[in-house]
Amino acid sequence: MKKTIQSIAIILLFTGCSTNDTEPIIYDNPELTLNIPIDFPELNSSVYNNMPTQYGVELGKKLFFDRQLSADNTISCSSCHIQESAFADHNPKAIGIEGRIGLRNAPPVQNMAFMQFYNWDGNKLQLENQPLVPIITHEEMDSSILEVIGKLESDPSYIELFNKAFQGEGITANGIYNSIAQYEYTLISSNSKYDRVKRNEGETFTTSEAQGYAVFQNKCISCHSTELFTDQSFRNIGFPINPDSEEGGRARITGLVEDYMRFRVPSLRNIEYTAPYGSFGQFATLEDLLDYLDNGVLEADNLDPILKDNNNRIPLTAQEKTDLIAFMKTLSDAEFLGLEY
Repeated sequence: MKKTIQSIAIILLFTGCSTNDTEPIIYDNPELTLNIPIDFPELNSSVYNNMPTQYGVELGKKLFFDRQLSADNTISCSSCHIQESAFADHNPKAIGIEGRIGLRNAPPVQNMAFMQFYNWDGNKLQLENQPLVPIITHEEMDSSILEVIGKLESDPSYIELFNKAFQGEGITANGIYNSIAQYEYTLISSNSKYDRVKRNEGETFTTSEAQGYAVFQNKCISCHSTELFTDQSFRNIGFPINPDSEEGGRARITGLVEDYMRFRVPSLRNIEYTAPYGSFGQFATLEDLLDYLDNGVLEADNLDPILKDNNNRIPLTAQEKTDLIAFMKTLSDAEFLGLEY
């Protein structure tokens, strides 16, 4: 009996030591300051609940370029979102594992912190809800979040980074989503020639660029407004219709007939590098796109009034097209694109 009591006492002693001496590890993970350009729109409210941090962004970038997120370890987020293309794609439709072709063109990942809708049809309102979509979509990565976590758990560097980014929580689904969003929040493009001219930093537009800016203000700014060069609205502008029967534009989300083939107005920033253009890459070049608008778009009951009230077209002379393209090229941000500057 005495021996039993002594054994219990020893167990309690060690248990007590283990409980009292274990201190939670506090990781120093400073919040990063987003460089918000002058006159840019308000931040998406979700940013304030997931502000970028030193290790959160480092983790998100590592995940963004990691092919382990796909089922067969062949593609990463960066496979369809290429920095030199403003984190967009050069294919008409995104291509996933095993060469599977998606529904739409991969949109650029730039200035995400200021967007209120994500994807062509605006099906996501918070960037943190986006990363799961490509991971589980058959035509993209065709994996599962549990499969991804299982792969990452075999890598000690990931375990350490997740703990640093999220105060010792380890590898979690939310950690994956939040860190990728944090990295994407830092992808701010605001140092194009247009921006430097506006900031009076010693550069000026050429004659053609200045004339193109005038054409833009007269014929394009209704949709491509704000410093993002998009008003973030959804419009049917009569582009050729995607033959995929799954396509319905914004109507896929709202279920409303009037939203059929309406898509979010894309930003024109870095447009020189985001070809092809349109929700499924209908236009190979900017010249092709402007010629189409000039010649006349498809009729539709919900065609945008700007076009419907103008005989279904945006009339442009050959010189106006040349000048407009010259202006749009001033929206290219070489620093953001990782090009020589």
